[in-house]
Amino acid sequence: MSDSSSSHDSPPSPAITGDSETTVTNNESESNTKCQTAIQSLSTIVTNTNIPSTITILLDDEAVSTAISSLLLRPDSGAGDNNLCRWLYDTFQSAEPSLQLLVLRFVPLIAGLYLSRVPLRQPQAGFEAVLLALYAHETTSRAGQAITVNIPDLSYPSIYHESKGLTRNNNSTCLNIAVISSTLDPHGTVRSTRRARIVGVALELYYSKISKMPRESKLNFCESCEKWAGQNGETEQSSRAVIPTLSDDSWREEENVAIGGRSERDSGRIPLPWELLQPILRILGHCLLGLKMEDRELSEAANKACQRLYLRSLHDINPKAILATGSLLRLREMALDPKNQIDHTELSNDTVLSV
Repeated sequence: MSDSSSSHDSPPSPAITGDSETTVTNNESESNTKCQTAIQSLSTIVTNTNIPSTITILLDDEAVSTAISSLLLRPDSGAGDNNLCRWLYDTFQSAEPSLQLLVLRFVPLIAGLYLSRVPLRQPQAGFEAVLLALYAHETTSRAGQAITVNIPDLSYPSIYHESKGLTRNNNSTCLNIAVISSTLDPHGTVRSTRRARIVGVALELYYSKISKMPRESKLNFCESCEKWAGQNGETEQSSRAVIPTLSDDSWREEENVAIGGRSERDSGRIPLPWELLQPILRILGHCLLGLKMEDRELSEAANKACQRLYLRSLHDINPKAILATGSLLRLREMALDPKNQIDHTELSNDTVLSV
């Protein structure tokens, strides 16, 4: 009797805990296997430098990044039988987050080369496969849904203000939803009508991980933006007045410079619809104003790219793009103004009462 009761009163064996620990161990083992397989495969493609044995070091390894970039810059790099494009595609499809970050690191260069080579009508099935993989990943993760934000309607009272007059019932509230990224439809091929959207979604995915991207990748992106904008902003007087200031005279001067005659050597110049320009400006905004502008070189590169895009917008007479690019440049000007370097949360000595 006592033996029977003692067997029932004894605590259960930690079977569930053991199973969970085993699952975690198996997942870590599978992750390490994927990373090592990717590294070994990459070593057969990049043969002029040593490949680090860990994926975290590989992401920031300048020598490997330079070697991969050199391979991507070759004239035939985007072909369907290109080994590096196949590696980038397979690596991203592994669904391993650390490996996907490594692929995203080269998105600015891939997008820049791909879009700039479209007018040449050369085969780019390799680049398109990588971009489609990124697009499919984002489509699946979002279930094809749009990304929206609600903009406060000032016609309604809030805890911060009272509305003037009575609010009428109307349908204007539907205008208070802003679409950050529209719905995504599955695409298995890249057509000319879909190209900007597919590349734009790849840049949106890059932007979502931009805090983890090395600075060289961001610098590559700024260089691509300059090429995409064309040479509308480049003159012998480019050093004098490209940044729009808060005065009306400087804005007029910019418009006169942009509208005046320019020599256009538009190698790499591409169409810039809003679905492509919007993620471009988000990334440039991070490079321009992020991290308190501590990286001077990156901030200057982003500023130069913004200037080119601003003048391109003036050239195209694109009001939405003019407002967006001009606003970024004005924000940077305000951030650099010494008058705005005051921390209003700090108490001055004048307000301290002495006993």
